[in-house]
Amino acid sequence: MSSRRGKRRILVFASCIILPAFTLHVGTAFAADSTVLANSTPGFVTQAQNLGPEDGFKLITVTLWLHQHNEAALDELARQMYTEGSANYHRFLTHEQYRANFAPTAQEAAAVSEFLKSHNLRVFDVDKDNHYVSAQGRIADVQTAFNVAINRFQFQGKTYRSNTSDVSIEGPTRALVKAVTGLHNLTFEPNHKAPIDFDTGKPFPPVPLASAGSNGLFYEANCFRKPQTVKLTTGGGYPTATYSGNRYGSEPGTPPPNLAPCGYDASEMQKAYGLNDLYKLGWDGKGQTVVIVDAFGSPTIHEDAKTFSALNGLPAPSLTVYTPNGPPRYNAGWATETTIDVEWSHSVAPMASTALVATGDNSFTLLNAGVLYAIEQGLGNVISNSYSLPEVLLIGDATDLLVTSSLNEVAAVLGISTNYSTGDSGDNFAGLGLNSAGFPATDIYATGIGGVSVFLNPDHSIKFQTGWGNNYTRIAGYPPNPPIVPPLNFGNIFGAGGGPSVFWRKPSYQKKLPGPMRQTPDVSWVADPYTGVEIIITPTGKPGDPQAVQVWGGTSVACPMFSGLWAIANQAAGAKAPLGNAAPYIYKLSGSAIYDIKPIASSTNVSGHIYFPPPNLPFYESPDALSAPLDGTTSFVNTLYHNALSSRWYVLSFGTDTSLKTGNGWDNVTGVGSPKGLPFVLEVVK
Repeated sequence: MSSRRGKRRILVFASCIILPAFTLHVGTAFAADSTVLANSTPGFVTQAQNLGPEDGFKLITVTLWLHQHNEAALDELARQMYTEGSANYHRFLTHEQYRANFAPTAQEAAAVSEFLKSHNLRVFDVDKDNHYVSAQGRIADVQTAFNVAINRFQFQGKTYRSNTSDVSIEGPTRALVKAVTGLHNLTFEPNHKAPIDFDTGKPFPPVPLASAGSNGLFYEANCFRKPQTVKLTTGGGYPTATYSGNRYGSEPGTPPPNLAPCGYDASEMQKAYGLNDLYKLGWDGKGQTVVIVDAFGSPTIHEDAKTFSALNGLPAPSLTVYTPNGPPRYNAGWATETTIDVEWSHSVAPMASTALVATGDNSFTLLNAGVLYAIEQGLGNVISNSYSLPEVLLIGDATDLLVTSSLNEVAAVLGISTNYSTGDSGDNFAGLGLNSAGFPATDIYATGIGGVSVFLNPDHSIKFQTGWGNNYTRIAGYPPNPPIVPPLNFGNIFGAGGGPSVFWRKPSYQKKLPGPMRQTPDVSWVADPYTGVEIIITPTGKPGDPQAVQVWGGTSVACPMFSGLWAIANQAAGAKAPLGNAAPYIYKLSGSAIYDIKPIASSTNVSGHIYFPPPNLPFYESPDALSAPLDGTTSFVNTLYHNALSSRWYVLSFGTDTSLKTGNGWDNVTGVGSPKGLPFVLEVVK
């Protein structure tokens, strides 16, 4: 028999008091004794252009997510498992214990299935543990089933569909249903960025592997060069300009192993972050599995990861691909994401196995179901998810957040850490008049991974790190490089996501952080594409076609790297493993385990003078002016940069991340900072 929230105590767990662990900021998600699923309308529809009704004959897929049993008891148990001193501290459940006490029943799933069938919808998938039932049908029948209108909307240059009011479900099925997904088709997007050609806004193209070399060291590793002076003239006359300051990247046209502009290989990152000290102790991920959930996957991932490993002196990857929705179609963006995730988790934990769950698309439903698949199949103790969308797009639609959070909670009580990248667009301004953190990293049961820029010394030790955020300004045109008067500020192009949730209140492990809401990120790692990492990829996506090398960044690099390190921590924990959700550990670490990423300024930041015919006085261009708009940032580093494709001159800035700010201690760009290899693991497992 089903039991609803708070109706029955679970006696199998010590000290299990029925109390809510956290409060949803937007209020009660579901009204009692009502047919309505309150807060089930995405907020973006109030700002979007309504294009009118969607075609009633169009087929869509809807998924009904069922309430778990004894949800308040589960919340309290999850709280106790991560509270030191509790009788249930780190006493994680087995899958069988969870299923017996908290999972929906087959009878409940069957009742939901019958409801869908009664509205002419074809049920085609029921979750192994009955968490969801998926069905396909005409929009007209879906509208009738849930008492909603589904319209088309134009928003930020894209066309979406969405329900225009909250879902309503008649009859006893309502009591079983937590959420209905699939009515809107907002999607998660991967969080990777490549260094771009500032003239076109497009990523630098891949370099064919045959022409790039074969030693695993393709790109310049000395990203931050000594100061340089550049003199610019206009056809031998005025105006002229002189700029002096730090220089970024290698010269355009420089061949391997110093390809322009810059990028790191596996050995350089292993040395920089002290990972070799872990490997000397045998802590390399052996016996662990890093689970990666990506939409679509990559048809060439086996070949690409094998080549990447050989070139970088890594063991051949032990990679298993799972396709729970059948063979997915090819998607170039997600193939790149998959390549980054697999190759760079392997770079950090070279002896760990990799389980790639490639979902059929990037919808909320299938990516959530992919995470659930990994949990239910017991694939590994860490799940890496490199995707997000601005949380504020879901204001008014708490149901999507509740589904994702409930799955992350299941992972947490089973001893699994679900890690999510925080995004690559700074505060993620989403067109709703609000800044926004990236969801699902904002979930209280997840670990949010932000990003840094990292610069190395010649011996590959760390020279300095900044919070990731890039501004750029054009100071000269095409050769012969006449000065741009005045310099053309383009502002921020990339930056690590972060900031407070608008839904979730602050969990206890963040009690010392500012504000009442869940803050992101928790921790950070390499993410700046201008201090990015090399990947090996088959650009066409066709097995057997020529491979290429390319540099990528984004919090999609940071997340799998941290997930690899968390797998090593689980290995080092031995009998204490699994460790569970990483976030609560992070706020207990000392400074010896974490690089605190602080605001950094350079005494040799770029500045200059523009000269005009006498008697006109020169015009001074300050570092602030050449990195504007700074949005309140006062400490940053900027550099002269010769664009590798057009040979124009630019000023490229680091540490300038929209409204987000790097600061001492925890901050909303880097979290507590980036991990220090061996000391990080030793403190986690002590």
